Amino acid sequence: MQFDDDADLDTSDVQDARGSRIPGGRATVGGGIAGLIALILGLFFGVGPDQLGLSSGNDQPAVTTSSLDQIKQTCRTGRDANAREDCRTVAVVNSVQDFWAQEFARRGGRYTRSPTVFFSGRVNTACGTATSAVGPFYCPGDRKVYLDLGFFDDLRTKFGSSGGPFAQAYVVAHEYGHHVQDLMGTLGRAQSGVTGANSNSVKVELQADCYAGVWAHHATTTKDPSTGRPLIKNLTPADIRDGLDAAAAVGDDRIQREFQGRVTPETWTHGSSAQRQQWFYQGYRTGDMAQCNTFR
Repeated sequence: MQFDDDADLDTSDVQDARGSRIPGGRATVGGGIAGLIALILGLFFGVGPDQLGLSSGNDQPAVTTSSLDQIKQTCRTGRDANAREDCRTVAVVNSVQDFWAQEFARRGGRYTRSPTVFFSGRVNTACGTATSAVGPFYCPGDRKVYLDLGFFDDLRTKFGSSGGPFAQAYVVAHEYGHHVQDLMGTLGRAQSGVTGANSNSVKVELQADCYAGVWAHHATTTKDPSTGRPLIKNLTPADIRDGLDAAAAVGDDRIQREFQGRVTPETWTHGSSAQRQQWFYQGYRTGDMAQCNTFR
């Protein structure tokens, strides 16, 4: 995956909260949103709220940003994105959001951009306080994507993904798939609290995988509004293989087999490795979000 060296990165899509000091203690989730967090906040691990340290509560803390926002200082151009992981993520966020803005407009709708928050250790959100243990997630309460960039190392070292820049891009695009679902009113289908291979929770996650694939299909033709040229110059077959491998690495069956020694489909929240690959590739092959109806 190669970015246009001369493109300007838009850091207004990203907030840098790395290094912020957030008080410890159990995370709290405001009101009745606890079940939603356990199911659809991008939790790649298929675990429940107790295991994540999340509990219901009354406060909804805001995001705390770092006093030294290094993103704005270091991530200026596509050349920076080709050299640095955090800048690469900024560039992917730009590309994903540019695509969805253009796609919504083409369909007669309006896309509302969602900030991405980089954090380390712990972060306050409108959905409660989360730790790095939850992995990347989307919070519908504030419509933001939260990323601890250390997860990308975990994806390779703990979950056996081949890694690579596009594996990281797949993760970001998946979370923005949840934002698209939120804007379209389909994200709430995961709120029932029901798990299992045929649950709405799984269908929501597979649709987000498909939406990630739709973006990938259009990534090299989505024009950057500031230059009129695509921000992403090329994606290779090896990049797509890395994306498919990442999708397989976070399948419920693969994670359960690795970490608990058995597969229990009745507890699935995200779908099997084969399903996640299938739906990502469906989006990538067709480039059509209408082909991402996992609820049929």
